Amino acid sequence: MATDIFLIPVPPQQLRNIQGWSAQPAHLAYRVGRGPHLFRAGGSVPLRGGVMVVDGQGYDGAGPVGPFCQEVVSECSVRGFSGAVLDFDRRLPPLEQLVGQLDRLFVQRGLALYVPEPFGHCVSHSRVILSSALSGGSLSQRLEEAAERFGRDRVALSLERSAEDFSLPSPTGSGTPLTRQQLRQQMDALRPSVFFSRELCARYYTYMDRDTGAHFVLFDDGDTMLRKVEVARRAGVSIFLAPYEDIRDCAGALGLLPRSMQKRGPRAVDAVPAGE
Repeated sequence: MATDIFLIPVPPQQLRNIQGWSAQPAHLAYRVGRGPHLFRAGGSVPLRGGVMVVDGQGYDGAGPVGPFCQEVVSECSVRGFSGAVLDFDRRLPPLEQLVGQLDRLFVQRGLALYVPEPFGHCVSHSRVILSSALSGGSLSQRLEEAAERFGRDRVALSLERSAEDFSLPSPTGSGTPLTRQQLRQQMDALRPSVFFSRELCARYYTYMDRDTGAHFVLFDDGDTMLRKVEVARRAGVSIFLAPYEDIRDCAGALGLLPRSMQKRGPRAVDAVPAGE
């Protein structure tokens, strides 16, 4: 059985929060800038080890991508990074070319590259990141389909602690995102009966609104994050991206904390009873 690898996306100023964890930092400190060139944030905080996360939102699509790819490889070498996570949410043709070049460069140098699922067709060696947040279907089936498409050892799961309020019917499958505070306030006001979906590995409840009709609320807590990891492990997935804020209340149950830092079991932030 493969040993789990947890990558914790964290900005440089919060690195101290995961000191001592059995996990690797994923440094939220890099972006694709004009040129394109690699730009770094974080000021004077020293970065060493783990992986770098590269944000692609600022890229305008102009310029040759080869020099940028060499900058990324060089930064990994200088900082002792074992690889890079590409946080790209647009499928610009130059970005696809950039991803393909990094895929080849990284495998040549023994580095790990993690790419979003929409870029999976651009790579032959890199790990492909799937989101754990689903509004329909089955998480286990989704992981199995990805394993068949990309290879079981090339699938990574991004643990996303989400909460959405869907108006019913929901033809688009998208709801209104809720912050944790908004979710608490809504649950305090409604006192709903909460249930657990084995297929989605998430909790849910329904309610009626006088103006907007029937609603379906789907949300995660510390326990559902653990269950998603368990489903992924059974599917042969052993690499997880887990943002600090999303898993800090279940880090002990995930085995990420030394015994001296562990508290009792996972604590669901919302502390609600749930049927199954």
